[in-house]
Parts: sequence; structure tokens; C-alpha cells
Amino acid sequence: MSSHHIVKEKQEPALYIDELGNFNVELLGQLLEWSPTLLVNGENYEKILSLGIKIDVLVNGKEGDAQEDTKVIQGPVDALMVAINHLYDEKFPAVNVITAKFDLEKFAGFEDQINLVVFTEKAKHYPIKSGFSVWKPAGSQFLIHGNRYLEVTNLTQNEDEVFEVVNDGFVEFTFSGQPIYISEPL
Repeated sequence: MSSHHIVKEKQEPALYIDELGNFNVELLGQLLEWSPTLLVNGENYEKILSLGIKIDVLVNGKEGDAQEDTKVIQGPVDALMVAINHLYDEKFPAVNVITAKFDLEKFAGFEDQINLVVFTEKAKHYPIKSGFSVWKPAGSQFLIHGNRYLEVTNLTQNEDEVFEVVNDGFVEFTFSGQPIYISEPL
């Protein structure tokens, strides 16, 4: 029996590397495991290439620098917006983004266009809608960005504005308005 898996195109989230920084190489390997469509910011192209990783799309980079079979896309705005707009236009349902710093203003507004998970060196950040619930063990932590008017179950807030799961079980977030972003430590 063969253990090969058939993955339909766009079934797995695309991966966009905006800035690799000191990102965990093991986690990078996990994100690349199912061979997602890989987009890379032109400023990080050489570094990613030096890791022996095949790049599908070079964002705001130089055409002459690209490997054979690498598509080059350019835009008048920063590479992150160019990459996400490209994925949206290509009808990708989801993208994982690796960047050095989570900037709420950069990502707010995309959550209605594409499912988005943003990874930084120390945390993963993602938008949720009211009524979102997830099972977590006691002691798990969340940061909540933006909307401060929300109700949560099974969470307590400490003095650092970090929310911690009280008991093993489901955590639920209820609020009005637009989706909000939450972060979990990696």
C-alpha cells in the first residue's frame, strides 16, 4: 500500500512568508508539509531560496532573480497586501502568513476575504467571529486585539491583559460587530 496523499489544489492554505526572522524551522517545516502554494516577499527571497525551498510566487521582487517556474507579481503597495490580494483573486480560501511582528492595522479587513492565520516567532494570531468556541486545556493563554467589549466563558484576565483558561474545556467568545483577532503563544 502506498502512503501517498492526493491533495487537491487550493485545499491546503497557501503560505506567504513576509519576513522569516528567527521563525522556528520545525514549525516552518510543518507549514510546508503538504506542499502549499508558497509566496515570498522579495526582501526574503534569497534567504528562503538558501533553505532549499521551492518558491511558487515572488512578491514585489526582481523578475531576473526568480527561479525558473516562479511567478513574479508586483504591486504598488506593500508586499503583504499584494500577496493577499493575489491569493483572493486566485480564489484561495486560506493563507498562513509568517511575519516578524503582528500589526493589527495591516491585517484588519482581510478576514472577510480569506481565512487568515498569522504566525510570528512567538505566537499565532487569527480572526474570530462572535460565538467562536474552542476546547483548550487549563492554563492556555490568549491575547485579544481590538474589541474590548466582549463576553468570554472559562477565561480569566490577569494584570498583563492576558486571558487564561480556568478549567480544561471549551472557551467561548461573544461580542458584537466585526471579527476580532486573538493570539495564542506557540
